[in-house]
Amino acid sequence: MSITPEQLSKLRWRCRRGTQELDLLLMRFIVHRAATAETAEMLAFERLLACEDRDLQRWFLAYAACPDPDLSALVDAIRSLPAA
Repeated sequence: MSITPEQLSKLRWRCRRGTQELDLLLMRFIVHRAATAETAEMLAFERLLACEDRDLQRWFLAYAACPDPDLSALVDAIRSLPAA
């Protein structure tokens, strides 16, 4: 999927969350995957951005399992990316 500069800018803005830790984790996807991600992965990332910060923190820090298998796989993939 090709992402436009405008779409990328909007995604960067949506990655700004309540904590710096979440910001950095979500930006990993933007830096390493957004430009080459498939449509399904981008749609899953959009769904992930719609989640509550407290849920994201629990999932990224492995305090709780994400109930959605697609989002869970994406969280795991983002955690494995190098720091942005």
